[in-house]
Amino acid sequence: MEKTLVLIKPDAFSKHHVGDIIKRYEEEGLRIVAMKEVKMDEHLASLHYEEHIGRPYYGDLVGFMTSGPILAMVLEGEDAITRVRRLNGKTNPKDAEEGTIRKLYAANGSRNAVHASDSPESAAREIKNFFSAMEIFDETYTIPD
Repeated sequence: MEKTLVLIKPDAFSKHHVGDIIKRYEEEGLRIVAMKEVKMDEHLASLHYEEHIGRPYYGDLVGFMTSGPILAMVLEGEDAITRVRRLNGKTNPKDAEEGTIRKLYAANGSRNAVHASDSPESAAREIKNFFSAMEIFDETYTIPD
């Protein structure tokens, strides 16, 4: 089963869309294997957005992501990365398909409600930034005697 990281961003969090967004993922048949509310700081932002450091929009991105709480989740399912990205819709809600999370809940291309990993490699890196192995529910894990 593939795992992916999803972040419900401060804009969606402050507008009370968290439950509606989670419901969309669950209705798609994705399973939540880890979830927690986080207040991202600049250090965590620099780890998560390392490929954007030095770009003109980086300061605004970090300012936004550290402006309020976020909900971090690990979702699991067959082809989870592609399915989540399809559900989220295009980055800019103006370009997103009707019914996608961003079309419904995003304000614009930078205040766009959710983040999702874009590849298995990104998912593995990003999940480690937010969760320890012990925080991720895995039904194959058994407690040693």
